[in-house]
Amino acid sequence: MALETGALLDGKYRILHEVGRGGMSIVYMAINEKANKTWAVKEVRKDGVLDFEAVRQGLIVETEMLKKLRHPYLPSIIDIIEDESTLVIVMDYIEGIPLSKVLSEYGAQPQEYVIEWGKQLCDVLSYLHAQTPPIIYRDMKPSNVMLKPDGNLALIDFGTAREFKERKVEDTTCLGTVGYAAPEQFGGLGQTDARTDVYGLGATLYHLVTGLNPGSPPYEMKPIRTVNPRLSSGFEKILLKCTQRNPEDRYQQCFDLRYALEHYEEIDERYHRKQKRRLLIFSLALLTSLAFLVGGFWTGRESQKLTSDYYEQKLDEAKQSTDYQKKLELYELCIDMPDKGGVPDAYLGMIQLFKEGDARFSVEEANILNRQIKTHLKDLKGNPRDFSDLCFEVGKLFWYYYDYGTEAGDNQIARMKGAIDWFDDAVRYAPEQTEKTTMATVYAAIGTFYRDIAIKTIEGADKGLYKPFFDQLKELIGTVAADKEESEIVRLELLELGRSALQQYAGRFKADGILEIDMLNMCETISQINRGLTTTTRKTEEMKSEIRDRIIETRKAIKAVFVSGGED
Repeated sequence: MALETGALLDGKYRILHEVGRGGMSIVYMAINEKANKTWAVKEVRKDGVLDFEAVRQGLIVETEMLKKLRHPYLPSIIDIIEDESTLVIVMDYIEGIPLSKVLSEYGAQPQEYVIEWGKQLCDVLSYLHAQTPPIIYRDMKPSNVMLKPDGNLALIDFGTAREFKERKVEDTTCLGTVGYAAPEQFGGLGQTDARTDVYGLGATLYHLVTGLNPGSPPYEMKPIRTVNPRLSSGFEKILLKCTQRNPEDRYQQCFDLRYALEHYEEIDERYHRKQKRRLLIFSLALLTSLAFLVGGFWTGRESQKLTSDYYEQKLDEAKQSTDYQKKLELYELCIDMPDKGGVPDAYLGMIQLFKEGDARFSVEEANILNRQIKTHLKDLKGNPRDFSDLCFEVGKLFWYYYDYGTEAGDNQIARMKGAIDWFDDAVRYAPEQTEKTTMATVYAAIGTFYRDIAIKTIEGADKGLYKPFFDQLKELIGTVAADKEESEIVRLELLELGRSALQQYAGRFKADGILEIDMLNMCETISQINRGLTTTTRKTEEMKSEIRDRIIETRKAIKAVFVSGGED
C-alpha cells in the first residue's frame, strides 16, 4: 500500500499531494470526495524503518491518546489503516506552517506575537494536564506547533507524550529534543510532569523571541535582553523561571505561567517590588487552592480542581464569544473534560447556541448533541434531576427547532416524533414531579398522538383519543404559550399547533364530546395571545400574521361542524 498522488486509500481518501516528510514518515493531503473534506494522511513504511515495531507502538500510543482528546488547538484522529507494508494514520489536516519555518524565513518574532502564542500553548497544555491521568506532552518545540491562517496555533506530533503515573519515581524512556527538553527527561532526575512541559514551552518561547535555537551549540539560553535589549525585563524573568534546572523553581502549572504572561508588563524592573508581593500572594492562593503535593506530584483532588477551574474559564469564554464555531468547540471541550461529562451547563449552552441565529436546529447539530449525550450518558444519569431537566430542554429543541433540511421542508410532525423520547426520559429520570415533568408528559402525549393517529384512524381505533389530545393542547396553550418569559418562536409554534388541530380535528373533537363553546374559547385564547405577542424577527412576524389570518378560517371550520352535525 505505497501511497502516491491520485491513489485512493481505503476506498475513501484520494491522495492529492505530499505536504511534508520526516525521517520515518511522509504526510500527504487527501480528500474524502463524498464528504468534500480534506484530511492529513501520515504514512510510515515498514521498509524505511529499522525497528518498525517500536515505531509502530509509538504511533499507536500517539493515536490512541489523540482519539480521546478534543480541543481547538489539537488535531483529531479519524482513521488508522495498516497492511503488511505500511501503517497509515488519517487525521485532521491543519492548514498553516510550523513555527520552525516561520523562524527560518523571518527570524525572531515580535514579542507581542510570542506572548500571545505562549498563552494559547498554556491553554492546550493545561487541557492535557487536566486529563485523568494527566498527559505530559514532553516535546514542545517550534516544529511541533502549527501557525494557522487565522492566527491560532495547533499542537502536533504526540509521539513522545505520556500519561503521568502517580506512583512512578522516574521515566524509563528518555525522550524529547535537546535544547527544549527539561533535565528530568534525560534519566535519573525524576519523572516528567506538568513542570516538564513548562520548561519546554519556556525554551520554545525563548527561540521564537530571540531567534536563537537552544538546541544548537552552545546549548544555552541567555537572558533575552542580552540578545535584544528592547525586550521586556518582565518577559525575560518569566522565561528564566520556566527554564530553571530544578522543577521546584519553575512555574508549577501552565495556569501559573499563563497568568504571568498576561501580566508580563507589570514585572518590569520598575514594578519589581510591588509585583513580588503580588506574586507571593497569588502563589500562596494557588498553593492553597490546588493543594500541590510535596515533590510536585498531582493528587486526584488537585487534578479535579485544575479541571474545574479550566472548565469554568472555557465555559465563560464560550458564553462571551460571538463566533458560532468557536462557541461550539468550547462547549464540546467543556463536555469532554474529565469528570465534566455529567455537568449540564455546557450542554445547555450548546442548546442555546443551536437555537440562535436562524432558529434552526440542523441534522448536523442534532448529531453533535446526540453523540455528546450518548458518550457521557452514564455520567449524566448520575444526577437524575439535572438529567431530567436536560432531557426536557433537548425535547423542546427538537419539538420547536429541528430542521430536516430544505428537501423535507418544515415537517412539524417529524419534529414532534424526534422529541417524544426526550420528553419521556425527562419524566422517567426525574426524582420527583415538577412543573417541567408535567409539561414533558403533555408534550410526549401530544407527540405520540400525532405519531400514531394516522394508523389508528385507518384501523378504526382512534375514537376516544381526541378528548385527551384536546385537553393536553389546552394545557400547553394556557401555560407555555401564555408565558411571556418563553421565547416568541416557541409561543408562536404552539399557537399554530393548537389552531391547526382545531381546524383539522373539529369534527373528531365533537365526536369525542368536546363542545362548540370549548373549541371557540380555545380559538379566542389563541387569538388573544397572538395579538399580545411582540415579535422581533421577520420570521416570527410572518408566523404571527399567518395565525391571525388563519384563525378566521378555523372559527368557520368549527361552526360548520356543529351546523352540519357531522365529524368532518
